[in-house]
Amino acid sequence: MGRPQALQPTARSTVSQTGRRVFSFSSPLDSPMPYQKIFQLYQELQSYVGWTDDDAERVRAIAELVEPDIAPLIDDFYEEIDQHPEARKVITGGADQVARLKETLRAWLRDLVAGRYDREYVGRRFRVGLRHVEIGLSQVYTNAALSRLRRGLLAALERRWQREPKDLLATRVSLNMLLDLDLAIIEDAYQTEFSLRQQRSDRLAAIGQVAGGVAHELRNPLNVVKTSVYYLMNAKQPNPEKTRQHLDRIERQVGLADSVITALSDFARLPVPEMSPIPVEASLREVVELTGLPGGIQVTFDFPTSLPAVLGDARQLKIVFSNLVRNARDAMPQGGALAISGRSQRADVEITVADSGVGIRREDLERIMEPLYSTKARGIGLGLAITRSILDKHGGRLQVASEPGKGSRFTVRLPSAK
Repeated sequence: MGRPQALQPTARSTVSQTGRRVFSFSSPLDSPMPYQKIFQLYQELQSYVGWTDDDAERVRAIAELVEPDIAPLIDDFYEEIDQHPEARKVITGGADQVARLKETLRAWLRDLVAGRYDREYVGRRFRVGLRHVEIGLSQVYTNAALSRLRRGLLAALERRWQREPKDLLATRVSLNMLLDLDLAIIEDAYQTEFSLRQQRSDRLAAIGQVAGGVAHELRNPLNVVKTSVYYLMNAKQPNPEKTRQHLDRIERQVGLADSVITALSDFARLPVPEMSPIPVEASLREVVELTGLPGGIQVTFDFPTSLPAVLGDARQLKIVFSNLVRNARDAMPQGGALAISGRSQRADVEITVADSGVGIRREDLERIMEPLYSTKARGIGLGLAITRSILDKHGGRLQVASEPGKGSRFTVRLPSAK
């Protein structure tokens, strides 16, 4: 069953009488559309439990019957809260707050048996849940509180019932269903608010991670630029060769900084792939040639002539292959063997890039595809994250196996063009 999508607060600016611009933030749940989604969920739940108009009529018919018991129910409710410190601690406004809360509960109970269960009713129930989250009341106490109210309502119903016993049973069933539906909406409010808070927390954590990674990657080139600028501004009669060296250093470091920003931009805005048949071996041979591997690395290709093309975006898949070949190269600073192979796997094509390099530690293996996580001294940690993102868009996947000191094996699986 679907739940309302997580929504974000919006800001509105106005100009005060003093001429200052004032920003006010409102919850997106204040607008009609989100409550319409919640009402649709409520209707789905009604259908799930078998709620009908007859149930609504049975509950509406007991409104006058239970009215005399509402005040005692409310008094009992708050007297019980006073016995439980965890529940009582959210009441910080003393007797005045308790009086207001009693009026709110009175309205809630009367609303319950009014027989009108429309979008506005569901919105009021949802706001009750949100309010409980705001004041810090644990959901377990909300569930227990509703159980106590349920017991009191059912007891009042039985004491005052004067019609057929079989009708009492049907009414009890209808009232229990209604209370369960109320509880479901209140719990959904808890989950929605928790989801919003978790998303905010995750975004802040991601911003911190990105900020730390960018700061680390840009600080080194900026320091080099700073020292070269200092030399050029303060050296007395520097010779042209030395000046040229420092200008070249500045240019290289600016290029490095620009590549960091470009990598971040590419990661954030990967376009939708333009699919076409791609011959895998030809693409990988071109990538190896453009990568410029040192002479100490021996490359072998193993592709059967019957291997079908893959379905993908040629430019994006070259990024995937380039990242894997560069990683293999960097893992073999003293040289080694790079084996690139392909084979058919049912409706897919499997491409393997294996090196005999330094390997990857077990604790790093679980994190190497995280953005901004790198095992290299000068790596930004976006290569494998971009690779996995591209493969996700292609309906493919990436697996890695490695043993420290013996090398790594990266396996890409892509849909066959057939």
